[in-house]
Amino acid sequence: MEPAPFHEAVSDAPEGGRAFWVETSDRMRIRAVLWGEGHRGTVVIFPGRTEFAEKYGRVVSRLAAEGLSVLVIDWRGQGLSHRYATNPKLGHVEDFRDYQRDVSAVLGDPATRGLPKPWIMLGHSMGGCIGLRTLLERIDFCGAVFSAPMWHLQMRAATREITSKVTHIANLLGLGARLTPGSNAGPTALAVAFEGNALTSDPEHYAWFTRQIVSNPDLSIGGPSIQWTYAALEEMARLYVAPLPRIPVLALLGTHETVVSPNVIRSQVARMEKGELMICQNARHEILMERPEIQAAFWPRVLSFIDALAEPRSDAVALSR
Repeated sequence: MEPAPFHEAVSDAPEGGRAFWVETSDRMRIRAVLWGEGHRGTVVIFPGRTEFAEKYGRVVSRLAAEGLSVLVIDWRGQGLSHRYATNPKLGHVEDFRDYQRDVSAVLGDPATRGLPKPWIMLGHSMGGCIGLRTLLERIDFCGAVFSAPMWHLQMRAATREITSKVTHIANLLGLGARLTPGSNAGPTALAVAFEGNALTSDPEHYAWFTRQIVSNPDLSIGGPSIQWTYAALEEMARLYVAPLPRIPVLALLGTHETVVSPNVIRSQVARMEKGELMICQNARHEILMERPEIQAAFWPRVLSFIDALAEPRSDAVALSR
């Protein structure tokens, strides 16, 4: 396990985290961070766009206190993983399926293959989009918790179609590596005041995000590229008509969600054989980073869901293909 840096001082994570590098099939260097002392199972965290392992330190603390091992992935193009060389602050990816290379590299590494079963996915926003694809193509996980999963963006169908066509044309013209119009070139926590943010209603959490990237600029990233936007819309469209996983899924949705589509989350969960939806009152997009009273309402349900999965099971996990 080749060591990688981890900014423990700003993470509020439990002691014992080990950061390491893996290399993907297309030779990208990906950072993963592991807290491997738990014996009841392993939660693998799929973060959202712009996020990094340090931002999940408090979530890791909750899970580790339950006797679980925890693994966090930094996706290509963000965190301390491989960045787009021409503009490292640009959120860029050629194809959303490339993120599955990151998943395969991390889950196939010797450092992770022996982690205690069962394995449970925890995916937020973009991580929920990547995670849904993973559940359809791999059999590593016995269940998943999705926080405001990015299964469609919050926009009208006509706007989505126009955006997809315009970004596709821009890519054909060689403009795919430019910032998506209307996006911030800098990190959201620095570009948007707390009062106008769509992520969290907790000023303490928002100030914490800001401190993390101010003290460690190497963790920060700005808005998405035109190519990322096109690739995201294409992947969400593919997943919308794909078979859904038959393993247990718990999705969290805030009543003040404005980033991803609540209607699509509702409809997708309703179609799942073992899908459950929990509405989180007054929560914005980053539900796991919300005010203490909001967290107090959803964490017991999340932990009981994980507890049920962590119980010994005799039935084989079946996935719809």
